[in-house]
Amino acid sequence: MTLSHEQQYQNSWQERQDYAESMLPIIGRLYRNNGIEVAIYGRPLVSASAIDVIKAHKTVARFEESKLRLRESFPFLEAITKMDLAPARIDIGKLAYAYIYKNAGEGRSVEDYLNAELAELLNKDESRKPRDVVLYGFGRIGRLLARLLIERGGAHADLRLRAIVVRGGRDGDLEKRASLLRRDSIHGPFNGSITVDNELNAIKANGAYIQVIYANSPDEIDYTQYGIENALIVDNTGIWKDEAGLGLHLKSKGASKVLLTAPAKGDIKNIVYGVNNAAILSEDKIVSAASCTTNAITPVLKAINDKFGIKNGHVETVHSYTNDQNLIDNYHKADRRGRAAALNMVITETGAAKAVAKALPELAGKLTGNAIRVPTPNVSMAIINLNLNTATSREELNEYLRDTALHSNLRDQIDYTASTEIVSSDLVGSRYAGVVDSQATIVDADRVVLYVWYDNEFGYSCQVVRVMHDMAEVSFPSLPR
Repeated sequence: MTLSHEQQYQNSWQERQDYAESMLPIIGRLYRNNGIEVAIYGRPLVSASAIDVIKAHKTVARFEESKLRLRESFPFLEAITKMDLAPARIDIGKLAYAYIYKNAGEGRSVEDYLNAELAELLNKDESRKPRDVVLYGFGRIGRLLARLLIERGGAHADLRLRAIVVRGGRDGDLEKRASLLRRDSIHGPFNGSITVDNELNAIKANGAYIQVIYANSPDEIDYTQYGIENALIVDNTGIWKDEAGLGLHLKSKGASKVLLTAPAKGDIKNIVYGVNNAAILSEDKIVSAASCTTNAITPVLKAINDKFGIKNGHVETVHSYTNDQNLIDNYHKADRRGRAAALNMVITETGAAKAVAKALPELAGKLTGNAIRVPTPNVSMAIINLNLNTATSREELNEYLRDTALHSNLRDQIDYTASTEIVSSDLVGSRYAGVVDSQATIVDADRVVLYVWYDNEFGYSCQVVRVMHDMAEVSFPSLPR
């Protein structure tokens, strides 16, 4: 009996669902018990749904000549569960595709192929204590960092969220903090369970026990009384930006390093992960993760400069409004920012273009920049106008950026889309520093205009977590390389 097209499709979909649902507990156990984070072409599958797993497989066709079926990747996931591996991020999509479609297996079994590809992870004693993390401030970035740290919690977590520090302490404060973590108008509900311990001033979320500490100054806390030692303090307040101010954190007992989630002043290193994170040294006590815009544009600029060379250029950011602006017209010390954020486009300054040079010195003095704040709550865009040293074509440039997004050391920072329908709300929750909109690319010989989307909240927070791993010296390899 010949099946109709409808029946064939339904059977195919059912097969995909079955495989995806079978993968989920394996992915979860690999992460919780072994510290193995599974991905498909850069898309992390930890805490994913069955539909997320199916969609991740579907994205493979964006980069390769053939699609990757779940029944093709499943044996690789199963084989990994039988291996004794050190913690790592393993892209089973890339491994499976290379084996099946690029003859990378060379006649070997799946097990022998994986033993060769993952050899550096085999039989390693990787027992290590997770680094304590304290979030100083619990605003937009602080709460997203909390979500990311809780999502990656468990016995093999490298970073362990131990506390948040806020001002206040009035009646009902703890419930309100927990509620803001539980519900988010932009990023949706928290994926899990949150309860409040009023007696001990703590928030419990998916196995994470988070002490809530009330303080008015960074130097007045004894973290050790909460069992917190050698902590990495992540300052999300934006109040202190120089060494003198941020150094106050180091006067608190139990604190050892400080990461600022904003551009720093003075000689503090401004790190854009993927570009200059190698500059983070063990002895560095205070580091900045730069700004969301600097993180969005610098990886793309590095990729372009490495291949074509950049003479000069201008970066215009079309940025969602922020909490610094007024909801309705009112006094503001900065020009124009006092006007109603949800009603106006507001021209303002950005230091992102100049800040690029701190992470990428070869572009010092070559870029100018400005910003337009627009009436959207999240997801921004950088319009990058460049004059290159080498002429190119739209096709060559887009192909290069697509390959960079897939295969280079910037694959966690740069994403690439060929959609003709994508708009800002589609990028909410993007884990990349920036997403190249290839359909908007303009090239005229040595003149180029690139459009780069970025989730200025979540994508930036993912970059911050990457810097945290390096500062805590608990980073792990990503395979295949």
